[in-house]
Amino acid sequence: YKRVWKDGPLWAPVTGYSSQAFDSSQLESLEDGILTGNDDQLFFNRTLSMFTGEKKQGGNIVTTLNGDAQRAAFKGLGDKKGSVVALDPKSGAILALASTPSYDPSVFAGNSDKDSEARQKLLKDKDKPMLNRALRETYPPGSTFKVVTAAAALENGLYDDIDAKTDSPLPWTLPQSTTELKNEGSIPCKDASLREALRWSCNTVFGKMSDDLGNRKMIEQTDKFGFNKEVFTPVRADASIYPEDNKPQNAMAGIGQASNRTTPLQMAMVASAIANDGKLMQPYMVAERQAPNLDPVYTHEPEELSRALSGENAQKVQQMMETVVKDGTGTNAQIPGVTVGGKTGTAQHGLN
Repeated sequence: YKRVWKDGPLWAPVTGYSSQAFDSSQLESLEDGILTGNDDQLFFNRTLSMFTGEKKQGGNIVTTLNGDAQRAAFKGLGDKKGSVVALDPKSGAILALASTPSYDPSVFAGNSDKDSEARQKLLKDKDKPMLNRALRETYPPGSTFKVVTAAAALENGLYDDIDAKTDSPLPWTLPQSTTELKNEGSIPCKDASLREALRWSCNTVFGKMSDDLGNRKMIEQTDKFGFNKEVFTPVRADASIYPEDNKPQNAMAGIGQASNRTTPLQMAMVASAIANDGKLMQPYMVAERQAPNLDPVYTHEPEELSRALSGENAQKVQQMMETVVKDGTGTNAQIPGVTVGGKTGTAQHGLN
């Protein structure tokens, strides 16, 4: 018998693979005991089977994933390299976790030469279809990170009124440098308020803001959002890093550049904490473990991971993000009849 998956490429970023020749990964590995029926949580069922003579059966894993959301994410990514993560801010439940290009775990689930050849082909593919880009790859977050810098400014009392002018000259030169930090085009960034700076995505305002706060306070704020440590969903996600660095690099990190690197899951956690009035919930994708008769043996209880920022300041950042979508750089995210907040972002990759 060989395992097969329905819509394998759609769900591989969530389930991982299970192969007779090459072991297993992700949920297929972490929940193997329940799926095979060997877990101690199923001891009662195994004991009952001994008396009834019934064949031992595997249990069931109920995930938090929403099928429609997962399909929409996968379809939206199309033939691009990328990922989508959607969280329920109130509970931390992962509703979508897509990564493209993807793969079908069925093609190497057995123990034949054909399975081995199929796996080798995937491993040699330059587009890395077996890489989970949502959890296991970090990227410069670019301007999406400016919401974190805004949160740090509010939390540390650097600014209070999101509609008051900031002390932000134009041009602005990076500290300990003769290099001017550039904005995209001739946008109105001189002394722009927090709301307008986020609306237009002003590099100068947020770069100076990060410099004014300093590297230590920026690290402390990112820690509250879950940076600088691995996240377990229960599948492990790589740590997102806001680095210890010098003044010019810290200014660049404050706009999502330099050595600032995050997973897509991490930036979903940032948005989620802001949407949840500052409370960051532990992301999770296993809602329930069930015995073979579908009785629950484990039900997940939502867990607070941290208080990323105060409720008052979270609501201020919410207002700023709503302005971005209403009449800023994020108008493409508008949904009729729905209040949407967001932040656009692009990042430049340096060449080594």
